[in-house]
Amino acid sequence: MTYDEMIIRCLNCGTKNRIPKDRLHDRPTCGRCHAHLDDIIIRCLSCETKNRMPENRLNQRPLCGKCGVPLVIRGGDLHPFEITDETFFREVLSYSGSVLMDCFAPWCAPCRTLEPILEELASKYAGGVKFVKMNVDDNPLTASKYNTRNIPTMLLFKNGTLVNRLVGTLSKEEIERQLLAIVETN
Repeated sequence: MTYDEMIIRCLNCGTKNRIPKDRLHDRPTCGRCHAHLDDIIIRCLSCETKNRMPENRLNQRPLCGKCGVPLVIRGGDLHPFEITDETFFREVLSYSGSVLMDCFAPWCAPCRTLEPILEELASKYAGGVKFVKMNVDDNPLTASKYNTRNIPTMLLFKNGTLVNRLVGTLSKEEIERQLLAIVETN
């Protein structure tokens, strides 16, 4: 074996394949069973189904083929994370999927009451809905653009478009109902 070759074991049949490094980007196939060698297998944490997919699809939020649960959960998906006027476009408007943006202020008591509810929902819907929060005192441009006059206000986006606005302290069940309405619409 030379230094410009790699040995890759096929996940399908177990055959060791010698592949030139300059051909790795071409989606090489197994010489015996012709399965793609860049496929990986991810077991669903919900239904235990094995899902085979190309490695380059991991950043596209793949779902289980059987039950539809997200297969890859990024650390940032488990908790709402804070964004600013500068990061708003990248994190919300250019995101392909559903986003719940919590508009809050640190001095606001109802905002602090809502925080554990949003933490719980972010953990529950990790991978399916992105949860972000924005301090309206520090980020007046985005707050004024979306006419955020009362806090707490939750803005629900789908594929970069504002689709719903929830104002005030709402129950977990009501927020979840509004969230599911957005996630299920195409």
